[in-house]
Amino acid sequence: MKYVTHPLIKKDRMESRLYQEQILGTIVKKDTLVCLPTAMGKTPLAIVLAAQRLEKFPGSRILVMAPTKPLVNQHFKSFRDFMTLPEEDFGMVTGMVKPEKRQAIYQEKKLIFATPQTIEKDLQKGRLYLKDFSLLVIDEAHHSIGRYAYPYVSKRYREEADNPRILALTASPGGTREKIEEICKNMGTEEVEIRTEQDRDVIPYIKEKKIEWVEVELPESFEKVRILLKKAYGNRIEALKKWRFLYTRRVSKKDLLALQAHLVKSINQGYKKAFLGMSYTVQAIKLEHALGLLETQGIGILEKYWNKLRGETTNTAKRLLNDKSVSNAMFLTHNLLEAGSRHPKMSRLCTIVSAQLREKPDSKIIIFANYRESVKEIVNVLSNLEGAEPVVFVGQREGITQKEQVRIIRDFRAGDYNILTCTSIGEEGLDIPSMDLAIFYEPVPSEIRSIQRRGRVGRQIAGRIIVLVTKGTRDEAYRWSAYHKERRMQGVLYGMKSGKGGNQAGLQTFGISNRSKR
Repeated sequence: MKYVTHPLIKKDRMESRLYQEQILGTIVKKDTLVCLPTAMGKTPLAIVLAAQRLEKFPGSRILVMAPTKPLVNQHFKSFRDFMTLPEEDFGMVTGMVKPEKRQAIYQEKKLIFATPQTIEKDLQKGRLYLKDFSLLVIDEAHHSIGRYAYPYVSKRYREEADNPRILALTASPGGTREKIEEICKNMGTEEVEIRTEQDRDVIPYIKEKKIEWVEVELPESFEKVRILLKKAYGNRIEALKKWRFLYTRRVSKKDLLALQAHLVKSINQGYKKAFLGMSYTVQAIKLEHALGLLETQGIGILEKYWNKLRGETTNTAKRLLNDKSVSNAMFLTHNLLEAGSRHPKMSRLCTIVSAQLREKPDSKIIIFANYRESVKEIVNVLSNLEGAEPVVFVGQREGITQKEQVRIIRDFRAGDYNILTCTSIGEEGLDIPSMDLAIFYEPVPSEIRSIQRRGRVGRQIAGRIIVLVTKGTRDEAYRWSAYHKERRMQGVLYGMKSGKGGNQAGLQTFGISNRSKR
């Protein structure tokens, strides 16, 4: 095995791979967006570049940003473990640290690890200046859009630093050329480096991942609720078309959200007819959401949604509650819940987990679900299985502090739990131990999230991925949506890297076209 050799990197500690060396040849010269599959060495690239910048510009400093405290803590430990610098050179800054203490860290430390929101605030308050920072590392760079803190910090860095260099890292920046170009513009990167699991120089380091699509049928009892909700939803869509707010034959949730945003502007401009359109649009969005819960999640979470709707006092909620189809759907939902009905995915999930634990009792399993309530239900059900020790792992907004997140990962690593059941918090960047099995309770339409979920297995050992799909529902549509978005993303990135400048040029690398079908 070949190791990185550098006076600031500990001897015989960091493996050197050919594709990393090639990428390093770019990032030492240019501000670069690096797209690598999970566990393929994005952090080592940042560490080696940091060492190179500190050697080239003695007295300079390094700033590493990541979206969450657990990720910041992870980078802090990785850099400290691999670099020869004394421990007192490393400092960590988040919103949990008081402003005066943060200012002291900025003044005293050589390598600073921080959340971007904290850095943005301290730049605005004059507690931090970026003049002597020779490298800015932006992890999970796909967040560099809109009003997120990354674009602001990057702009200030480019304006203030004497010797600026930006390294942006992600496993998946997005599915369209427009979005990727927006990210690059917001960060100021001029070059793109990409490797996928199909690249020849990466293949030797990829562990096998077996992906299985397990289909379930929606029960007849669920189908009765679905028919009622579809009728109510269809009535709202027809009304929107009648009043000429919608023109497309097939209407998606994205279309409804875009229409809602347009109607808000129209109302603000005094267009009174828009109020009518807004009422039907919001009702349709709520019904679309209810349908999604029924088809992909289950009765318990749908019942909680109905209870929430009953507690609303808006005219929109009242109109829905007065709709006979909706009230009948609510009645049937409650009866199913009383009868103990669960989504068929749940029984299939139990079968899969039981089989895995019988075959390999020391298995590490991760389960992804879109909703906190689904995560809780999964943990409650799996707790009854022999050998299963599941734990809930959700984000701060869903009720778990970052300190608690760090503890759960530590306990999972130590073997106190063997099934990590999580929402999207488990998808992004965290150094979760390599899993034997990853189960997606549902497909996700986002190529970014799909890639990140898959990255939880096949890190150090071969692993399996099982995706649960309800036949004839949005699960199937989401499956193919993510697939085609991911292919387009790879095509765009390869096109940008090669300098051909086009989506089509990149897509041809894969032998597909923009009209590719499933």
